[in-house]
Amino acid sequence: MSVLRQLLLLSCALFCTGLYGILTRRNAIGMLLSVELILNAAILNFVVLGRVYGSPQAQAFALFIIALAACEAAVGLAIILGLYRTAKTVETDRIHLLKG
Repeated sequence: MSVLRQLLLLSCALFCTGLYGILTRRNAIGMLLSVELILNAAILNFVVLGRVYGSPQAQAFALFIIALAACEAAVGLAIILGLYRTAKTVETDRIHLLKG
């Protein structure tokens, strides 16, 4: 099996693990980590395919996604901290702050 195929299968496994985590987790921090797994799968795809096709734009876009993931983690953790201060839980089923 070629290295390209192995890396793309790894990326697919990361994406599927992240998707499974988002769909099954009740904890907001676990959901945030699952989103990070999905973003890492996208980064791996860009890096691998950019290397295969010799595209520097793919490498630059991968760096952009890394910066976006860092911002997403900071904002997500701030939102989760704010929810914890008001609702005293990070379980998404128990948070009823947005209901009208």
